[in-house]
Amino acid sequence: MKQDKYQNVISSTDKLEYQFESIGPKGKIKMIVQYSQTDNPEIYNLAFGTAKYDGNLDDVTTNDNKDRNKILATVAATVYEFTSQYPDKSVFFCGSTKERTRLYRMAISLNLEELSKSFKIYGILKGIDTFETLVFKNGTDYFGFLIKRKS
Repeated sequence: MKQDKYQNVISSTDKLEYQFESIGPKGKIKMIVQYSQTDNPEIYNLAFGTAKYDGNLDDVTTNDNKDRNKILATVAATVYEFTSQYPDKSVFFCGSTKERTRLYRMAISLNLEELSKSFKIYGILKGIDTFETLVFKNGTDYFGFLIKRKS
């Protein structure tokens, strides 16, 4: 992505966790990005947020450090790195709120042309007891997103 991103990202050797610092008016805030295998071994869940005092991930709190786009671009960079390590795996993500999911949809939409060069991008619609995976389309409200690196 062409957005400015944080450069000092530390990754675990297995590329399942990344850490970096959000820098803004509230100071330095430790951020964590984690990839965890779902019940489907072909799909990994992407979660990110601030580090709590116990080292766990808080994906609900907003850090309000005025660097949202830079954080999202940094998280996107980890997707590139993760899928380079695991090119046969898909990555699922959704927001912890409808507003965050909408933000992610907008970020994908703004960068769709560039992202589509490297990834197949899908939107997930949620029914009462079902999920439907569709090719991502601008303007559609999705429950979540699924991306897979192109061969």
